[in-house]
Amino acid sequence: MKDLGTLSYFLRLEVTSSFDGYYLSQAKYASHLLSKANIIDNKIVSTSLEYNAKLTPLDGEPISNATHYRQLVGSLIYLTVTHLDISHVVNMVSKFMDAPHSVHYATVLRILRYVKGTLYHGLHYSSQSSLELHPSDADWASDPTDRCSITGFCFLLGTSFVSWRIKKQDVASRPNAEAEAEYRALADTTYELVWL
Repeated sequence: MKDLGTLSYFLRLEVTSSFDGYYLSQAKYASHLLSKANIIDNKIVSTSLEYNAKLTPLDGEPISNATHYRQLVGSLIYLTVTHLDISHVVNMVSKFMDAPHSVHYATVLRILRYVKGTLYHGLHYSSQSSLELHPSDADWASDPTDRCSITGFCFLLGTSFVSWRIKKQDVASRPNAEAEAEYRALADTTYELVWL
């Protein structure tokens, strides 16, 4: 075995250690993704998605190069390891991998312009965190195509993320049954907690 020294770069994750903990980022990976998408000189945006945007399967015209769309979305999925702020919108655009349209592609480009402005965002794991575990939430009937609710949760150990997930619930909740969506979210969160 060979001692490789202090961990600084692993699986496209940049790791920086200091007296107050560890910082994980994917700045090099994001920069490579921006150049692959030709977003080098574009302006940045302050949000990854327009306010109240709802994407549906038939928005806009079908795009000619679906492979490029799939590659960009796949890369964005990996970028959500440290960019939790884009998880929701990446989940939205990943639903259209089989037949992307122009509006979906424009949304992917907007996400990339947002990433350009938040290139050095990442996760900080503090050495001073308390050992309190905090979980969960759900978004009732938010998918416009099938009215399924979204379960989104994260677990923080003190101030540091240890696990997170966004998932569409398998069953649509009945009208005016927001509590049912919350119970499903609680069940999913509890299941995840058991495996931590």
